[in-house]
Amino acid sequence: MTAFARITLLSLVLGLSACAVHRPPPAPTGPTIPPSGPSTQPSTRPSGPVTPPPKPLPTKSPTFAPPPGAASHWDGKMQVYVLDDQPDTFYRQRTYYRWSNGWSRSISPNGPWEDTDVQGVPPGLSKQYAQ
Repeated sequence: MTAFARITLLSLVLGLSACAVHRPPPAPTGPTIPPSGPSTQPSTRPSGPVTPPPKPLPTKSPTFAPPPGAASHWDGKMQVYVLDDQPDTFYRQRTYYRWSNGWSRSISPNGPWEDTDVQGVPPGLSKQYAQ
């Protein structure tokens, strides 16, 4: 054998022998200390039915874009955005809708407002504010 092969073989044997000689540390033999805190004993009474928490309502529509530059949230029941700063004002598809003893619509949240009937508003709004 060449000197290089002998050194390589010797290095492998010594390296692997270190793995065979190493022992794991001994397990602790002292008394075990119970965890502090309240006891978690099972109850003898069955608990009532578990109700899941309500689903959070989405703040954005998956289909319609929110109104530009206005604070709003999506109302899934009415299928429109509700403007947070203007009461009874809604937005959907580049049109604002306002309820004030009747429906009106505009392309701006500040007007000018054009009167319309129930057919001129999204169906969810007409159901919510049925006359």
